[in-house]
Amino acid sequence: MCALTSRTDLVADLFGVVGRFRRQLRGSAGTGVAWANSSARFTEAQSELLWLVGRRPGVSVRVAASELGLAPNTTSTMVSMLVASGLLIRTVDGTDRRACQLRLAGPAQQTVDASRAARRTLLSQVLDELDDDQIDALTKGLAVLDTVARRLQER
Repeated sequence: MCALTSRTDLVADLFGVVGRFRRQLRGSAGTGVAWANSSARFTEAQSELLWLVGRRPGVSVRVAASELGLAPNTTSTMVSMLVASGLLIRTVDGTDRRACQLRLAGPAQQTVDASRAARRTLLSQVLDELDDDQIDALTKGLAVLDTVARRLQER
């Protein structure tokens, strides 16, 4: 990366680097979205919902919508479609009948787990190639990215 001349450059570089990081990690680890042998193609938002539920089984629609930055009704519509496709299981919350909990169907959870393991292995290998100064800089950068993500979520 070249020296930044403005915050506009930083915005562009941040989009570029974060996007490239996600694409490279998913592509290199062979983790394209092939959900449990489903022939259906899903939008990025639908895939992100599946990834989130795979990470956090039992998450509610409301919490998932908030975390993904989506409207609850949009998320609810996606949930209905993914339930109909057999990838997502929706159950009524035992303490609040108005709420529901989400989890992935068995084959979809296996897909998420295998993909996550492949990505973690690949990323661990790459991080092992970095020197201590690079690891320190990355750690500090992650703290800043976390702050940016929280501030974006608050808006």
